[in-house]
Amino acid sequence: MFKSIRDLFLAELNDMLDAETRLTKTLPKFAKAASSEELATAFTDHLERTEEHVERLKQVMEAMGETPKRKTCKAMVGLLEEGQELMNEDGPPSVKDAALIAAAQKVEHYEMATYGCLRTWAEQLGETKAAKMLQKTLDEEGEADELLTRIAESLTTETDEAGEEEEPAMVPASRSAGMPGATNRAPHSRKRS
Repeated sequence: MFKSIRDLFLAELNDMLDAETRLTKTLPKFAKAASSEELATAFTDHLERTEEHVERLKQVMEAMGETPKRKTCKAMVGLLEEGQELMNEDGPPSVKDAALIAAAQKVEHYEMATYGCLRTWAEQLGETKAAKMLQKTLDEEGEADELLTRIAESLTTETDEAGEEEEPAMVPASRSAGMPGATNRAPHSRKRS
């Protein structure tokens, strides 16, 4: 039971610490499974960022006088299990890459939603430094999501231009569903200076 926003904030920080830690173990698998060199590089580069996110979460908690304690993030467990299933499926390389992108974007959108909430709660608690650090992570997650969308679109173009007999790579649902800006930033995220 949460008695205050602070209790909720700390619990969710520990939840995200677990989520990001799990992601550091999965991104190398995504990179290895990708056929596209650009996609593999994006996963490898995001691994470095994710390791920074783990450290940033620890810094936020330590700045608040709290000891970081991972709390199992059931949402991330499920998202990563689904991603693992997609990696194990057979299919044309561009379709498998599209599946990897979809799995990765589900993770990014979950992270953006959570970091947006965390940033807002930090602001409400007067934790200005924490809010700025969380906004930085939120911005980085949004950038990763935008990159994945660009790669998905280029894979679709490459497949179309090659005249391959396979199904074209799918553009992520957030883009194809006509949701402008859905892949750019969480609706409640605001750029901070």
